[in-house]
Amino acid sequence: MTKLAVIYYSSTGTIHAMAQRLAEAGEKAGAEVRLRQVPELAPQEAIASNAAWSQHFDATKNEAKATADDVVWADAVLFGTPTRFGNVASQLKQFIDTLGPQWGQGLLADKVYAGFTATMTAHGGQESTLLALYNTIHHFGGLVAAPGYTDPVKFADGNPYGVSHVTGASNDAPLGDAQLNALDHLAQRVVRIAGKLAA
Repeated sequence: MTKLAVIYYSSTGTIHAMAQRLAEAGEKAGAEVRLRQVPELAPQEAIASNAAWSQHFDATKNEAKATADDVVWADAVLFGTPTRFGNVASQLKQFIDTLGPQWGQGLLADKVYAGFTATMTAHGGQESTLLALYNTIHHFGGLVAAPGYTDPVKFADGNPYGVSHVTGASNDAPLGDAQLNALDHLAQRVVRIAGKLAA
């Protein structure tokens, strides 16, 4: 059975919803799945200043937290992060930066990786965030399994680098069919490719 880790950071809930969908799709594709949240690093006053952030923090504070073992265990890893100035959020980046010992032992190599992200605006750095994430995967010796346009659903969501969502000016636009279908496709693709590598 292919082992899939979905590791994410979410401040207000969009990436969390995307991660849950990926975990469900991975299980439907026959994988054993670990859904893991990375720890919050922001100070409490920053979290409290945003009602949606505070509510999501309280709702998910007891969720299983990601550890290095979750990455080592997995055959495939899906990393999720909101965009921060066109880059990976510091919370996910900090987690990745703790993986030096595992990287040094070659334990992060030869796995399948891909990413997902969200922004408030349509051109808010989605592609640059995923490309920045993949720089790290190259250093791991990992295999980036970006979806490209390998299924007609990708022409609807339009992101060949991973899966992304625009939350809108109010930062609360729900995931639509295009995003849900793209998430399903991404999970199925990485599970399938990881399974072929293990064969």
